[in-house]
Amino acid sequence: MKLAFSTLGVPALPIEQVVRLAVEHGFHGVELRANAEEPVNTGLSAAEREAVVAEFGKAGVEILTVAAYAKVAAPGDDEPVLADLRANLQLAADLGAPFVRVFPGGGELPAEEADLYAARRLAAVAPDAARLGVKVLLETHDSHATGADAARIMGLVGHGSVGVIWDVMHTWRGGEQPSESYPVLAPHLGYVQVKDIASAEDTTPLPLGEGVLPLAETVEVLSRGDWDGWLCWEYEKRWYPQVAELPELLTPARQHLSQLLASSA
Repeated sequence: MKLAFSTLGVPALPIEQVVRLAVEHGFHGVELRANAEEPVNTGLSAAEREAVVAEFGKAGVEILTVAAYAKVAAPGDDEPVLADLRANLQLAADLGAPFVRVFPGGGELPAEEADLYAARRLAAVAPDAARLGVKVLLETHDSHATGADAARIMGLVGHGSVGVIWDVMHTWRGGEQPSESYPVLAPHLGYVQVKDIASAEDTTPLPLGEGVLPLAETVEVLSRGDWDGWLCWEYEKRWYPQVAELPELLTPARQHLSQLLASSA
């Protein structure tokens, strides 16, 4: 499996420094948070996009994902959501990223209604994704926190250019163990987000291996399934500014994940 980290852990850090961190700490790729406050977003010019590609390319680091913020299950008009999705799909294609991350965001809607919102919008952009060679990945999150929740939407969409990001924290907090999440997500799995927290109630990010999340079990399940994709560490420094800085934690995180992989082999 390849290892990546999310720029959610280094808010607004210039791209050349992000790339340097990946190289220095032995990560193969980076999940790029695509937001107006970040150096990579849909407002970049063609020349700026080319510069980002060049920066990653010369270092041999992969851009794993454009982590966008469209909420595909949220109530409201489809067009703003579709426009956001298509802009981020084009950004990912220009950067050579294989994936665009989206959220459910269904809020308090009945599950069936939220599922239909998400399925309709994802199906609408699936041909665009296929044309661009990019895959849209729905993260297990908020209204659709579990593997079972996300799999319902995948069943309605039924398109190879739409899949899932397995955020281990949300499926676990939703009551699923890794052995339950993986089988329903496996046919649709783009990659896995790992993190660690103190408890289901306290989601303040911790260094990998210092919390309660079932990371060893997750890696074991993936290994038994012969899954060889990406593990991406999402350290939510942007939302918890009081926690330790990410750079000092990157090498211990890589070592911890490498140990889990070796133990599961």
